[in-house]
Amino acid sequence: MKSSTITILILAIIGTFAIGVVTQIINPSEHVNALWFVVAAACFFIISYRLYGAFITAKVLNIDEKRLTPAKRLADGRDYHPTHKWVLFGHHFAAIAGAGPLIGPVLAAQFGYLPGFLWILIGAVLGGAVHDTVILTASVRRNGRSLAQIAKDEIGPVAGITAALAILFIIIVALAGLGLTVVNALTHSAWGTFTITATIPIALFMGIYLYKIRHGKVAEVSIIGVVLLLLAVILGRYIIPGSGLEPYFNLNRNTLVILMAIYGFVASVLPVWLLLCPRDYLSTYMKIGTVIILALGVIFIAPDVQMPAVTKFIDGGGPIIPGSVFPFMFITIACGAVSGFHSLISSGTTPKMIQSESEIRMIGFGAMLTEGFVAVIAIIAATILIPGDYFAINTKLSFEQLAQLGFPVSKIQELSQAVGVDVAGRPGGAVSLAVGMAYIFSSLPGMKTLMPYWYNFALMFEALFILTTVDTGTRVARFILQEIGGYVYKPLARTNWMPGTIMSSFLVVGAWGYLIHSGNISTIWPMFGVANQLLAALAFCVGTTIIIKMGRLKYVWVTFLPMLFMFITTLTASWELSWIFLDKASNAALPGDIFAFKLDAGLVAAMAALSVVTVADSVYKWYGYLIGKREIITSEVIEWAEDMEVR
Repeated sequence: MKSSTITILILAIIGTFAIGVVTQIINPSEHVNALWFVVAAACFFIISYRLYGAFITAKVLNIDEKRLTPAKRLADGRDYHPTHKWVLFGHHFAAIAGAGPLIGPVLAAQFGYLPGFLWILIGAVLGGAVHDTVILTASVRRNGRSLAQIAKDEIGPVAGITAALAILFIIIVALAGLGLTVVNALTHSAWGTFTITATIPIALFMGIYLYKIRHGKVAEVSIIGVVLLLLAVILGRYIIPGSGLEPYFNLNRNTLVILMAIYGFVASVLPVWLLLCPRDYLSTYMKIGTVIILALGVIFIAPDVQMPAVTKFIDGGGPIIPGSVFPFMFITIACGAVSGFHSLISSGTTPKMIQSESEIRMIGFGAMLTEGFVAVIAIIAATILIPGDYFAINTKLSFEQLAQLGFPVSKIQELSQAVGVDVAGRPGGAVSLAVGMAYIFSSLPGMKTLMPYWYNFALMFEALFILTTVDTGTRVARFILQEIGGYVYKPLARTNWMPGTIMSSFLVVGAWGYLIHSGNISTIWPMFGVANQLLAALAFCVGTTIIIKMGRLKYVWVTFLPMLFMFITTLTASWELSWIFLDKASNAALPGDIFAFKLDAGLVAAMAALSVVTVADSVYKWYGYLIGKREIITSEVIEWAEDMEVR
């Protein structure tokens, strides 16, 4: 990297904190103003995209727009389908932006606003954006192969098998964690359920319109889709008790689990252009639009951040996250900074639809930074609440217990009356985020009386954010399961073989559906955090191998250093979490609970063991390439030769 680029990046980081200092001088109160969070994050991400993103794609990955992509070379109208870059950006962003950038920063606010904010900025640029871009490029140059296949091809069969097993476990746990949040948000919420349900026929119409009726008319279908989506949001407000439709959308938890499993199955089987891509593209308008309005709202009302920079819980003992800020903050904030789940999308659906390598920076690097900005907005929404009220919403502790901890409850009753729901004792992060978002919206001129509307809108916004990851994740898990099944019965590995597609999709949705039905947020979310970040470390490991084999050793630090940090952090969290589960098992009274906690501990330990095996095999191969002078030739070189022959 040129020295001027490094200098500008350093100045950007210094400028981030300088804005905060100036804001404090202008407004010398005891609280930091949230305005500088938005301005600093936006400036930092824009500069990083322009400089570091360009460096990664041009110097490290050597992006070549003349290289044919698998979307064009292997187009089959089902999985491989050339897609307009803005539509694909919408699909990719919607797929990666699940619960992580929303719920994770809210829960991590227990430690104060500063640790989470710093990790989102630094992690998203130096970790998450690099992670997504490198894996997306690697998959595009290998005919859209999955991360497990790339590990097998570039490292060896041991790494390939262990990575495949680890990834399959991770994605099922991740989908359970994301799906559980959706179920909790939509249970007995007719408004949100109606709006989410309406996006499905709207997406089907958009897919048919774009590819069958008015082929390629992206602007037309975008306008139609946005209008229909806004209409669905408005009409959802009238799905109330006494209306004829209310009983059909006011659903209990078990019914929602079944319906979501059915949706995941259907979305995994149908062609990507028909439902998956247009639905994700459609929801992206709502996601990004809402985040922009929230950011403008923060700029306009300039609320103070009530949470201190750091709290007494950074050393552990917090009522929401039991562990210390290291390592538990880094597994709690997942998608907003670094997320292994992104590697499944970057080596799953997206590389099979990208039209040109020149679009990789916008889709891979740009979508990750956009998600980082979403995480910043989430942490603002959580920390503008009075700390006692924040803890009252996110824990089951009594008001007296919170006062004894030094966080007296102040306005929880007022907030409950404002949104029309008792918000105390609703852990999980979703409700406190919705309250914070509703507070920002209702503080705008003329919006004060609409706080109940904004609260329900925010809950629906969160559910829509997450559900778009569930459909894409199910499809990716189906790909991986078919790859593993191909070792036993070769036709299973063919993604266009319908019996194998149906059977593998059924097994995947059955697995994560069962976990949602039987689990809760206190067990599934920590497992999701550990599994997700271990997968990120594995993806960095694969990326490091690819960069070494490309002969670009001087740039290997861009993936090796994040890999080292993620492995140290997440393996530490795995060790501590395993003991937490075992301790819960020893204190449990029911045999079923004892078995469940021991099983959770065993699964976390198995996940960590698989990761260690993969890294050990990779290090051995690196030694062979660097010390033993083993011949370096990658499938990328072979694919390039085949590509040139075709052209």
